[in-house]
Amino acid sequence: MTDAPARPSLSSLVTAFDAGAEVVGCAFLGDAPALALADGCVLLAGPGAPRRVETHPGSAVLVAAAAPGRLLTGGDDGRVVETRADGSSVEFYAAPKSASGKWIDALAARADGASAWSSGKNVFARDAKGETKTLAAPSSVRGLAFMPKGYRLVVSHYNGASLWFPNAAAPPEELFWKGSHLETTASPDGRFVVTAMQENALHAWRVSDAKDLRLAGYPGKPRSMSWSHDGGWLATSGAEAAIVWPFSAKDGPLNKAPREYGLMSAKVTVVAFHPKSPILAQGYEDGAVLLCRHVDGAELLVRPGEAGEDKGVAALAWDAAGRNLLFGTRSGAAGLLAMPG
Repeated sequence: MTDAPARPSLSSLVTAFDAGAEVVGCAFLGDAPALALADGCVLLAGPGAPRRVETHPGSAVLVAAAAPGRLLTGGDDGRVVETRADGSSVEFYAAPKSASGKWIDALAARADGASAWSSGKNVFARDAKGETKTLAAPSSVRGLAFMPKGYRLVVSHYNGASLWFPNAAAPPEELFWKGSHLETTASPDGRFVVTAMQENALHAWRVSDAKDLRLAGYPGKPRSMSWSHDGGWLATSGAEAAIVWPFSAKDGPLNKAPREYGLMSAKVTVVAFHPKSPILAQGYEDGAVLLCRHVDGAELLVRPGEAGEDKGVAALAWDAAGRNLLFGTRSGAAGLLAMPG
């Protein structure tokens, strides 16, 4: 159970609902809340009765990624599907039948319509016009992220990450650090690339000169990362509080201590900065959801935790205006917070 009974609460402003299956990811498709579910469906939870869209019939959704107006899902059927607010869906990719067992391991999407996905060592980048380029990575790929400027992709794999221009003939630029690199993200200004490692640590590189920095000391694996709206801070999961690193200086967090917000008795599983304000939403492994103000650490409880296994928050998403927060858990519980004011 969460040790937060004294925290001011916003729980009365939450509309709770049952997603019907484990939540893998969530997003707002315009004003429509959408949840990617492990049972192969996308749940559109807008006004009226929720609508289930079978994007991966008979299969499981493994990963999800969102960009304005669309939600990408990748499944153990080797398919990548884009779903929109009206319930329409388009298949971007289907693994050849001869490539059985080629699950979709990572996804990325951005506002201009570009998308990327990986299956094993193979990376696919699809531009806004629908043209797809491929890359064979050094090893299995577990993380993808678009750089904010130019058509360039960060690809994380064993022993580091690669910076790939899909439309260029030149080989990718390599960022080396020994070990297994999983999720990845690029800072909003494009100066830094950060990966979550298989061990309890992050690794960061400054893109201009590949200077690297190890961010360690986590009691768990920091698998979720989110940048503040001004790009100066990176919030991460993996501890009993959100760990927030400063990245505004030339050397990023070098020789600087992180801030910690929302200390609980359960570990943080997912983080999501507000799109316009210094507010951090953080979900915990017991199902609790908390808002923390970055300026002074003030806290508001959105959802209390509960006893039992597999209750953890798996996904958080703000709408574009920052007026609504959507969350979903591994148990299938979900909710929508309408911010006051």
